[in-house]
Amino acid sequence: TALAIAGRETSQIELATGVVPSPPRHPLALAQQALTAQTAAGGRFVLGIGLSHKLVIEDMMGLTYARPAKQMREYLEVLMPLMRGEPANFEGDLYQVRGSISVAGASTVPVIVAALGPKMLEVAGTLADGTATWMTGRRTLAELTVPTIGKAADADRLVAAFVDLRQGVQHPAEAAGRPAPRVITALPLALTDDAAGARETAGKIFAMYGTLPSYRAMLDREGAEGPGDVALAGDEASLREQIQQLRDAGVTDFAASLFEAEAGCVQRTREFLASEI
Repeated sequence: TALAIAGRETSQIELATGVVPSPPRHPLALAQQALTAQTAAGGRFVLGIGLSHKLVIEDMMGLTYARPAKQMREYLEVLMPLMRGEPANFEGDLYQVRGSISVAGASTVPVIVAALGPKMLEVAGTLADGTATWMTGRRTLAELTVPTIGKAADADRLVAAFVDLRQGVQHPAEAAGRPAPRVITALPLALTDDAAGARETAGKIFAMYGTLPSYRAMLDREGAEGPGDVALAGDEASLREQIQQLRDAGVTDFAASLFEAEAGCVQRTREFLASEI
């Protein structure tokens, strides 16, 4: 709803949710919202969804958090046709949905899944348009995230190409047509002359994320003691190098989570990033 308003008031910037928890929201209801926001934004809206955490879904809301990867797979089986303006007709273990949505003027809504582990990355690569990560370091991105989601997307494209070939298409790879998955990586970032101090501050500000199992698994895989160890911090030249390392790892989009490492740091960091675009 907030991004629909932002979409009406802006003209260029891409707008995305990062991320909407899927378990409490039926895919038909979420599709209605997303298609409406896409219309308001003139085609600049991206729907980011995720499973959230057991602490939130089960312990706070009282809903089940069993079989999370299956929940996301079935959810996407319902959601993705709706995002393309097609009817949903799906019979699964968790969802049985037959319906369609018509929103005048809506274009296709890209869907990004907050996928961190191998199973979720395979689901995202097969069914969605990419992943969004948080608290995932450069080495893990290069060795796990990018190759796993890319392999799943490639396998899906091969299936689509085979189907197209049976239908007599001369260039099946082009007909399959799905672009490579987006990898949207979010990490804490601060422009500072005291990188070590900034990372220590980040470790305190973002400490909670080191206690949530999905993020803890990514930190452990990276060999990081806590969130501060994956934060990006340093002067202009150092930040450029660290962002380039993410690009080299296969990250397509970087979302900087600015934090106050020292007085005035956030504004200086924002101005630096703006100058880099």
